Amino acid sequence: MDPSAHIELPLSGLRIGHAHDPVVRTGVTVVVPDRPAVCAVDIRGGGPGTRETDTLALGGLIERVHAIVLAGGSVYGLAAADAVCRDLGARGIGFVAGPPPVPVSPIVPAAILFDNANGGDKDWGAAPPFRALGHDALDTASRMTGEGSVGAGYGATAGIYRGGFGIASETVGQVTVCAMIAANPVGSPFLPGTRVPHAWIYECDNEFGGIRPPDDYQWTPPQDTKLARFAQAGRNTVIGVVATDAALSPSDLKRLAIMAQDGLALSVQPSHTPLDGDTLFALSLEVKEIETPATLSLLGAAAARTVARALTRGVLAAG
Repeated sequence: MDPSAHIELPLSGLRIGHAHDPVVRTGVTVVVPDRPAVCAVDIRGGGPGTRETDTLALGGLIERVHAIVLAGGSVYGLAAADAVCRDLGARGIGFVAGPPPVPVSPIVPAAILFDNANGGDKDWGAAPPFRALGHDALDTASRMTGEGSVGAGYGATAGIYRGGFGIASETVGQVTVCAMIAANPVGSPFLPGTRVPHAWIYECDNEFGGIRPPDDYQWTPPQDTKLARFAQAGRNTVIGVVATDAALSPSDLKRLAIMAQDGLALSVQPSHTPLDGDTLFALSLEVKEIETPATLSLLGAAAARTVARALTRGVLAAG
């Protein structure tokens, strides 16, 4: 894959922005719908770091969000969402809680991954870079995105390999699902003893280079995960957004997020460990009506495949 290539998001009504700090070796990604979007979240890892995910619980007041932030930096990275919230509020974008001068309240859920042990200069004292990165990522949001070492994937690692940010999409009938994934798992994205992606079977248009396992391949216990080197909690995590133009209710979106998480098991082993904080948001742009639950089931299966492909694309693009 060409890590310098930029691709256009397959869904209209959605923008994405990235920012990174090469000295600190970390970054931030912001996903911004053109109008408030219905959102749900599913958390599978044992060590998540999040903001405003309780707000998205079924039956709550808030169903729509104004942006989603994905960040490196572990707990420090959550500050990126503060900057995005501040900037959106200054633009008058947010939940209207009352007439002026009551300020609007931008709803900006966020999830972070741990890249604080990747060798970058983390001696930031009282001035972590994440507010500035959040501002820059929002300011540069567009329909185009890079892959690999960009945004929240800039300082990521996948097993003992470089991690990264990837994007993939699939169409089910008339609707599309798109996965945007920052890959930093404890597990390995490759079949043990090879550089063949676990997700090779889901490859589209030679996006992984067409590599296949040998005919006589036999599975052996992996030696390329982080477990042998960093057997501590909090050093990992896959985070991302799965967006669709299907008009889905919060309950349907929750199911989509749950099914999308299966893409991690299709592309990384082990996945959803106690040492990961795997968190996926699901967004509906509410453009096209679908028949449920059968179509939702097909869409969820496609979401899992796109997550697997996006994760793999991010790793391969990062080198």
